[in-house]
Amino acid sequence: MSDVLVPEPDDLARMLTTAGAFAVPVHEVQLTLDELDPSQIAAGEPTTSYLDLGGGRGIWEITPGVVTDVETDEMFVVLSGRATIAVEGGATIEVGPGDVALLAKGARTTWIVHETLRKVYQSAG
Repeated sequence: MSDVLVPEPDDLARMLTTAGAFAVPVHEVQLTLDELDPSQIAAGEPTTSYLDLGGGRGIWEITPGVVTDVETDEMFVVLSGRATIAVEGGATIEVGPGDVALLAKGARTTWIVHETLRKVYQSAG
């Protein structure tokens, strides 16, 4: 599959406002590299990339490794890949293609990414 170029986020917002809808090929779309803070990397050499769809929505991808994070209030659907997400003092969940997951704002997590994971998400901030 070749990467599919998508308009910039401002253009996507304009398309949504003027046309009332747009579609993005989530498995093929080209994402923008997003540098991880080195202090978040616990193991391996994971990288992240994303596409901001506006309004707290987007597509995000992470390569294998172990990272820590402090979450926003988020719901996401895994498109591809697998990971184990451990919440400090709480649950540990396994996610893979087709899974819907919810993360609580402020949750301290450790992501153990087994296979490059791509998700679509909606965040409340």
